Amino acid sequence: MSDTVSRRTVMKAAGATLGATAFAHAMAPLTEWTKELSVDEFLQKHYKELTRDEMARILVHLKAEAKQKYGRDVDIQDLPPQEGVSFGYALNLSVCIGCRKCAEACHQENNHDRRTGNSYIRVLEMQQGSLDLEHGNANYDHPVPAEGKYYLPVQCHQCDNAPCVKVCPVQATWKEPDGIVVVDYNWCIGCRYCEAACPYHARRFNWSKPEIPAEELNPDQGYLSNRVRPQGVVEKCTFCLHRTRAGRLPACLEACPTGARVFGNLLDPKSPIRWVLENKRVFVLKEELGTRPRFFYFFDK
Repeated sequence: MSDTVSRRTVMKAAGATLGATAFAHAMAPLTEWTKELSVDEFLQKHYKELTRDEMARILVHLKAEAKQKYGRDVDIQDLPPQEGVSFGYALNLSVCIGCRKCAEACHQENNHDRRTGNSYIRVLEMQQGSLDLEHGNANYDHPVPAEGKYYLPVQCHQCDNAPCVKVCPVQATWKEPDGIVVVDYNWCIGCRYCEAACPYHARRFNWSKPEIPAEELNPDQGYLSNRVRPQGVVEKCTFCLHRTRAGRLPACLEACPTGARVFGNLLDPKSPIRWVLENKRVFVLKEELGTRPRFFYFFDK
């Protein structure tokens, strides 16, 4: 193919490098994943090479598949980036109370596996005065907010210099014109290089086939965002692009009870996100790494 590395090329090279047994173990997640996919789906072109007609046929197939599996009608769209839009997100740590409503909304909106309770958002309980993520507690189970603590939600930062994109051997992940880093779930080989490269622990590997009760399935879906992902691929936050590219707000923002989250178009001087960047003292996590995140934090004082 043109400028996209073939999965078959990568697997052939891996097989030549590794011994037979090691290669079999390395490809085990992919072997399990392909059980869910037809040959046509596995050999599907890279997202960037699909024509409109080809994508239309794929969406029809996915909708029919969802109807057969869940008994529900779903709407799966392939929404393109909007002209003149560059998304950014900010979070006011002064008012976040650690309730995890954002993580719960993410779990439901993005059709995560219900058994694992997965979410693209981790909320860390931090000691006041500290920004040491290694000592943040993501598993607190006491009433919040707790005295002497503040809460630091972490998700994909949609980095402009994204290390996850650089390490993908098959170019299954890339940055879109509106700033969102996406994944072609039909092209991902499940090597998890991107997951290891992300300094924010923002990517998740789908270890098992997602289990979602039919009545809990979110039917409002995007091809590059919250359609049900197959087993054996890495997935991530996309700023709810199936919502935000349609002019709506991310589900995590709408669920926040304290108004801690601010989202908008960085190119619009009148947008809420621009107001925050111009009037608050903002910072990004691990700035020294040069990832240039689009996810910002700030305190009121």
